[in-house]
Amino acid sequence: MLTRLEVRGFRAFDELVIPRLSRINLLAGRNNSGKTTLLEALFLLSGAGNPQMALNANVIRGVNPVAGPEMPNTFWKPLFTAFDMTRTAEIKGNHVSHGSLTLRIMTERPELSFELPLEDSGRLPFPELSNASGLLFSFAGGSQEEHHGRIRVVAGGIQVDQPGSPPPFSAIILSSGIGNFQEDAMRLGQLRRIKQGSLVVEALRIVEPKLQGIEDNSSSGMPMIWGDIGLPELVPLQVMGEGMTRIARLILAISAVPNGIVLVDEIENGLHHSALSKVWRSIEAAAEQFNTQIVASTHSFECMEAAHQSLGKHSLLVHRLEEMDGSIRCICYGSEELGAAVSHGLEVR
Repeated sequence: MLTRLEVRGFRAFDELVIPRLSRINLLAGRNNSGKTTLLEALFLLSGAGNPQMALNANVIRGVNPVAGPEMPNTFWKPLFTAFDMTRTAEIKGNHVSHGSLTLRIMTERPELSFELPLEDSGRLPFPELSNASGLLFSFAGGSQEEHHGRIRVVAGGIQVDQPGSPPPFSAIILSSGIGNFQEDAMRLGQLRRIKQGSLVVEALRIVEPKLQGIEDNSSSGMPMIWGDIGLPELVPLQVMGEGMTRIARLILAISAVPNGIVLVDEIENGLHHSALSKVWRSIEAAAEQFNTQIVASTHSFECMEAAHQSLGKHSLLVHRLEEMDGSIRCICYGSEELGAAVSHGLEVR
């Protein structure tokens, strides 16, 4: 579990320090305050220098980077504060098991050498800039020596050089949009294999009390989750509503990364405020069972209040991101601090 996070030179964060992290962490703040960026930073840190994670992180924004000459401008440049590609982006965290972990992202321009032809000297064969530049991902920490990964645009696509060392912990990132139903079904199969499928059923009954059980099968031609609500046939989970899919996806993600971290964008999406307290208790129980850390963004004060009322006082921290003196800063609220802030009318959204 991460206990502290520092982000410098990455996207909107010139310098951001989160001095403490808990089992469950809620990110609050106005639009464009950096909540999604913080989730991306944590996701990249979990990759331990794997450049592929930088491509995957864009899923949370609904962006699918396309290889081409403009990729350094459209994809790489926004990774750096103020689009300054001469800077180094740094993400640093303290982990209870692995100590200090540091990821640095920087542009890399390999030295070029080429011959100038004697004939037609007015036409010089300079290579394209996009083919001569790349991103270097340097990771250090834990029991491993510093290692590197690289990504560059080459003719015909993207070349990714991954580091050989495995990451110190795993992470899953859940976007606020439609997820992957096949992936959900596969995770349910893995959970049922260890006889823990009831965790998902009990959580889903918060929304649908008539639910008798769930199954993962491929009768439709692809892996999907089906629910038994007493009808003559099973019903696809996504047909039962966004809330059912959201709850299942949360519990399944938690179970899929034991000792890891689940990052959730707009965790309240699809959930009615009346169910939030019970949902938080299910999330807390699953997170403790699998020793999984949760970091989630929210735009809902009801979601934050339900978490405050439902979770153990040592489980929850709320991190409010706000702009101060031209840069984004973080204010942390524990259970007692959050309660005092709300009672005094302080806006913590």
